[in-house]
Amino acid sequence: MKSKDVAVIGNRETVLGFKLLGIDNVFITGEKEAADKLKELLSQKKHDLVIVSEDVRDALDNKTVYDAESSLKPIVLFMPSMNEEREEESLEKFSKRVLGVDIWKKE
Repeated sequence: MKSKDVAVIGNRETVLGFKLLGIDNVFITGEKEAADKLKELLSQKKHDLVIVSEDVRDALDNKTVYDAESSLKPIVLFMPSMNEEREEESLEKFSKRVLGVDIWKKE
């Protein structure tokens, strides 16, 4: 994946870290602007991966969160903020949510 295929939306600390890694499509935004930028990137389908600060997720309406989580182009990844503690989703629950099947189910 090329760096132009990746976009990052979020707070200054998160975005600048990715900028230092060579990602050019970075957007430092507040909560309102982040929601608008995410909707724009989802509709453009220009990027393969959009990384969004987890704190932005709290500012999104349910439809946008659903659209982001179910999108295949771009794939949207909510990345935990460094200064925020959250309970993490287990790999089992994540795979069931994303794939729609329980890969650990024994028959």
